[in-house]
Amino acid sequence: MRILLVGNYESDGQESMQRFAAFMAGGLTQAGHEVRIAKPRVWFGQLRTITGLGKWLAYLDKLGLFPFALKSEIQWADVVHICDHGNAFYTKYLRSVPHVVTCHDLLAVRSALGEIPQNPIRWSGKKIQRMIVDGLTRAQHVACVSDATRSDLLRIAGIPEQRVSRVYNSLTYPYSPMQECEASSRLCRMGLDPRQPFLLHVGCNFWYKNRLGVLRIVSALRKLSGLQTLKLVMVGQPWTAQMRQFICENAMSDVAMELTGVANEDLRALYSMAVMMLFPSLQEGFGLPIVEAQTCGCTVVTSKRPPMDEVAGDAAIYVDPDDPNSAAAIISRALSQAGELRESSIANAERFRAGMIENYLSLYARVWSEKTPHKSREFHR
Repeated sequence: MRILLVGNYESDGQESMQRFAAFMAGGLTQAGHEVRIAKPRVWFGQLRTITGLGKWLAYLDKLGLFPFALKSEIQWADVVHICDHGNAFYTKYLRSVPHVVTCHDLLAVRSALGEIPQNPIRWSGKKIQRMIVDGLTRAQHVACVSDATRSDLLRIAGIPEQRVSRVYNSLTYPYSPMQECEASSRLCRMGLDPRQPFLLHVGCNFWYKNRLGVLRIVSALRKLSGLQTLKLVMVGQPWTAQMRQFICENAMSDVAMELTGVANEDLRALYSMAVMMLFPSLQEGFGLPIVEAQTCGCTVVTSKRPPMDEVAGDAAIYVDPDDPNSAAAIISRALSQAGELRESSIANAERFRAGMIENYLSLYARVWSEKTPHKSREFHR
């Protein structure tokens, strides 16, 4: 089959969505299908350094120019897959084309509706989120990455249940436990002492990742007996000014370390050597670092909230992300038994090692047969 993947605008910097589209393209190609990725070109957006106009110039590329390219591309395709629900407004051009939209989370939509007051949305953002919901409502089929996200979508958009599925994410890199010798060597090159126990956090600076909360938890941990020397390694974007201020005010400069631009094998080494991976997110659509850490045998500490508990299963330690002192106490008690969760962590992560491509191919077959019942050609998976 000819499968057109609709990807994200490069200048938006949504690396996770770019990786998702690339992983889909590779998996579908390996399965024997023809694949193209169509995404808005950065045209007007090249001028986005003009003060105050960057966002609007990007909208010209995404909403003004790209629909013309998309209309041309869909003439080639048997099935179209919009890889990020943030582009769901393109479904209005796909009415006669078999198509699927992947919904990764409804956090921005819920924020626009006032359900998440800590993340206020401006009027323009509310308008865009309304367009996204309308696009999801029009979609032939929506695949949600977790049951929690599916529940949010059904509640907010009112889409008939038969048009919404749950397709779990798969690992986009073959993480596994790394031999201690190799992992220690990689840690040394990153400026870490492999003999020094450390906690790990992996995430970006979006509000829901609760990175300041991670620092608060570790600060509380350091006040407990015997844990003053425990280090924290934070992988992802550079610290925000607020995080740097907290580190300074709480004398954590020699405790916390930031690592940016970490390669997959180096991250695998960090997962394999960390005492625990802290992931106390306030909200998530899925929470892929949970699976990445577990598949390396690293014990995960995460929030007792969906979908984190859905993804981490019985192999995690659960805390309240809004209560750093309570979280620190739970972690302190669990530190001595962290290794006992190694095998159950790896076992739980196996649920997400593969299967995503096959599930999407089943969905493609379904939407293709719904749109083209008169055609005799079989969709070969």
